[in-house]
Amino acid sequence: MISRRALFLLMGFFASSIPSTASAAEPFDEAGFAAAQAAGRPIIVEVTAPWCPICKTQRPILKALSEQTRFKNLAIYEIDFDTQKALMRRFGARMQSTLIVFKGGEEVGRSVGETQGEWIESLVEKAL
Repeated sequence: MISRRALFLLMGFFASSIPSTASAAEPFDEAGFAAAQAAGRPIIVEVTAPWCPICKTQRPILKALSEQTRFKNLAIYEIDFDTQKALMRRFGARMQSTLIVFKGGEEVGRSVGETQGEWIESLVEKAL
């Protein structure tokens, strides 16, 4: 019987051989995040993992939203589920595929595992 850990390692291996969809997110940067909050920009913190199929579904939706005129000031920061545990604790995220939305310095919404474009869009609209 194959262990869960071995299964996830295999999934990560095969997922890494598939080209990923371009992302609108940038790696989480403390100074950039603080500046975006101070400027009152809408912000999404995306907790993602390279092996996560839900994250791969969310990525093109977020990219498409970031290209719309009404979301032109949207800042998207990515936290890696596997390597950035301290940031996950800071934001209270427990799973990959978590989207946390801020309007300036205030959290205004959160979603885990959402893949419906309309629902993700309505979540992001809370930050406007």
